[in-house]
Amino acid sequence: MIYDDIEFYNVMELEKTKGIDGLKLQRFPKKLRDNLGFKERKKGRIVSQTSTGCEIRFVTESKYIRLYLSSLNGNGEVLVFNGNFFHAKYTLNSGVITTLNLEENERFEEVDPEVFEGHSFSRKVWRIFMSRGFSAVYHGIDTFGHTVRPPMLREVPKLKWLAYGSSITHGSVAISHNNSYIEQAARRMGVDVLCNGLSGACVCEKIIADYFASRDDWDFITLELGVNMRVPFTSEEFEIHARYLIKTIVESKPQKPVIVITIFPNRAVYFKNKEDVSHIRNREFNEILIKICNDIKMDNLYLIKGEDILTDFSGLSSDLIHPSDYGHTLMGENLATKIGNVIKFY
Repeated sequence: MIYDDIEFYNVMELEKTKGIDGLKLQRFPKKLRDNLGFKERKKGRIVSQTSTGCEIRFVTESKYIRLYLSSLNGNGEVLVFNGNFFHAKYTLNSGVITTLNLEENERFEEVDPEVFEGHSFSRKVWRIFMSRGFSAVYHGIDTFGHTVRPPMLREVPKLKWLAYGSSITHGSVAISHNNSYIEQAARRMGVDVLCNGLSGACVCEKIIADYFASRDDWDFITLELGVNMRVPFTSEEFEIHARYLIKTIVESKPQKPVIVITIFPNRAVYFKNKEDVSHIRNREFNEILIKICNDIKMDNLYLIKGEDILTDFSGLSSDLIHPSDYGHTLMGENLATKIGNVIKFY
């Protein structure tokens, strides 16, 4: 999305909210957000409003920039990059407009320009990256008389990856969302990732299947499915929802790779009580995902097992379900390798 001659990446709507100055960065359109949920579980309507993985991107010749942002629903962490190079970290206090005083680092001019070639992002692209757990609000930019523009296609990664999944895909427990497994894998593959994770709310609604199938802004998609559905869904209900999601996306985009990821290893796999619902459905849901992929038999459909991504159980945090930063890093490395093995355009 382009606004004020800058790019709002992974932003589907810049929303004006009554009583609030500025524009909220929304990852999902309002019509979708307002209809997420299954039975009494409607958490998706809340977590879909977080700005996780949204970026403000621009290029300017101005050495000095003022960017005005605020955070709603809690404090927010913002990371700033010059292309692939980390620049600074800022904290947005909830409800307070914060001025990001950005200044180009003079050290870029001290080295041969050739050293900056071949990276996924041009170092001239300012990237203001929103971490997890808050709604970011844009209030304006000042480049002191210099022009500002969105990045050109050659200045950003060629391929875009849409990542749908649970809180794990949403980057939960990682110290920063930039350390999440999808960001780690994207960096290794040199692709741009669109974070569509929904913490505690990845439940394969029909509306979200149709939505992903209608979008033309992604080159491949990963579907990390099952872990949020173990308790509220029976195995039969899970199969209906997961099958519709996978089949709809695969058939609507036959030229684009669709990668299903089974449930990552977690405490439920090793419960002492083998009759526990989560233990039983963890196994059954994985078997169902394998069956669905075998049944569909489309050339653009791939399946990756969660245990081949999180290969070290100690990569989990102490809740024994969400990865630590080490776990996310390990998963990012393994997933990048797996995707590179099944999709031969890297």
